[in-house]
Amino acid sequence: MPMLSKLCRSIEEVMKSSIKTYSDLIQIPSFIERYRYLRLGGKAGEITFGNERYLNQLLYRSLEWKRFRREIIIRDNGCDLGMEGYSIQGKIIIHHLNPITAEDIYERNPSIFDEDNVICVSSRTHNAIHYGDEELLMIDEIIERRPNDTIFWRKTNGL
Repeated sequence: MPMLSKLCRSIEEVMKSSIKTYSDLIQIPSFIERYRYLRLGGKAGEITFGNERYLNQLLYRSLEWKRFRREIIIRDNGCDLGMEGYSIQGKIIIHHLNPITAEDIYERNPSIFDEDNVICVSSRTHNAIHYGDEELLMIDEIIERRPNDTIFWRKTNGL
């Protein structure tokens, strides 16, 4: 058992890490904790591409990226933050856990296509991560469905 504890980092250690990894992320048990691990705290305004914005567009339109993106979606089952039960309805964004820069693209930094540096997220989660605003997540409780709950004119035993 002591060997296992040496191999597995505690959640607290994972949350404090400055370099984020998918391997660490999937150890975190809840959606909100995974979000907190990834949030950038309002660093969305930091310049990553500036006038060289076209570079990330070239990257994301490349055949290499499209193949990589497909593999990540399959790995994460199209789930937000890779959490089962949080299927993404709509566009799936592949989020780099550690932001990439124009220099990374110029130099073909391996972190761009590193499976341990990306995760599937919804647009809402992506914005929450970049703006550091937990309220953007709008995590709703799952409402249990009932027979006839979409037929408004039918009475359902006083409910």
